[in-house]
Amino acid sequence: MVKNLHFNLSRFYFIYYFFVGLFVPYWGLYLTFKSFTPIEIGFLLSFFQLSRIFAPNLWGWVADHTEKRSLWIRLTSFIGFIGFIGIFWADSFIEIFIIMMAMSVFTSSTLPLAESLTLSHLATTNGHYSKIRAWGSLGFIVASLGLGFIFDIFGIKFLLFMLLLTQFFIFIFSYSIPDKPYHQESFGRKSFFQIIKKPEVFSLLLSCALMVTSHGLLYNFYSIYMSEQGYSNSIIGFLWALGVICEIFIFFLMPKITRYLNFKQILLISLFIAVARFYLIGSFAHSLLMILIAQMMHAFTFGSFHVASIEMIHQFFSGKNHAKGQALYNSITYGVGGALGGLGGGYVIQMYSASTAFTLSALFPLIGFFIALVGIKSRFSISKLFN
Repeated sequence: MVKNLHFNLSRFYFIYYFFVGLFVPYWGLYLTFKSFTPIEIGFLLSFFQLSRIFAPNLWGWVADHTEKRSLWIRLTSFIGFIGFIGIFWADSFIEIFIIMMAMSVFTSSTLPLAESLTLSHLATTNGHYSKIRAWGSLGFIVASLGLGFIFDIFGIKFLLFMLLLTQFFIFIFSYSIPDKPYHQESFGRKSFFQIIKKPEVFSLLLSCALMVTSHGLLYNFYSIYMSEQGYSNSIIGFLWALGVICEIFIFFLMPKITRYLNFKQILLISLFIAVARFYLIGSFAHSLLMILIAQMMHAFTFGSFHVASIEMIHQFFSGKNHAKGQALYNSITYGVGGALGGLGGGYVIQMYSASTAFTLSALFPLIGFFIALVGIKSRFSISKLFN
């Protein structure tokens, strides 16, 4: 029974991040194919992040209030699938904007609900979050690496069919994730608003948002930037896949890493490495060797960063605050941070250059490093989810 649960959770992560592996590397290239400007592309791509500011909080509150997280995962994934169908008839900026809005309001909420439910299941089944999340990374690799060759052959328009098909399977696989009752003993703990007023929580959310601000630029414009440097779709897909392969490596090493480092230390190391990564991308895009090294750093700037931040949020927001806590984290970091990086990056690229934008983006994790260093005081216990 437990093995079936872990298999179903792994399968869901695989297909969800298969969608991400299609959307993140190639959607910007599709919008470039549609002849939109960098500012327009930045806005269209950033709406997915902008929707994360409010949508996950709404669905997280509903899920915690009704105690039916699995139901809302199915609903949000289904409406996201339906909303995307209109993309086959959308051509103008306004039309694509409406489709992105209809899809992202719901799709952006699916993952934080799934994260909350997954962590709740693993807390009582001796599962390893890192190992299950690694299946999501594998899905990203299969999509970004395998589909790059297909798009080189059939054209970037084939992306639309693949995205729609993948969203359909996300909805189908969501039915294999059972619900999990909330722990009754946690009802008497601090309220959600008491938790978010803690300076440590604010520092954690702010440092994570600054990290994702740089990644917002990466997710929106990295493929376009690499294409302008003369790299083919297949090479671009490989670069994305390389980063995620290294990410998987860190996920599987995480149980050993946490024997020597606590989650605050892991977060600080991740932020520091991000400074070097984005400087390399901005300054050495012409060098394939430097770009390969920068992509390998994704193991830390996303892999270890994600595990540390998710676990720290998990420990701050317990019991019936699980879904709301994951939703708030998603909103502040990937919502506010990702949108600022995408929108601001589009402006800097159009006014100056992509290399300037990526080089400047190294400042954000640097500021986040000092905020986390000073602002986070807790000594986080090492959860059995990661050991």
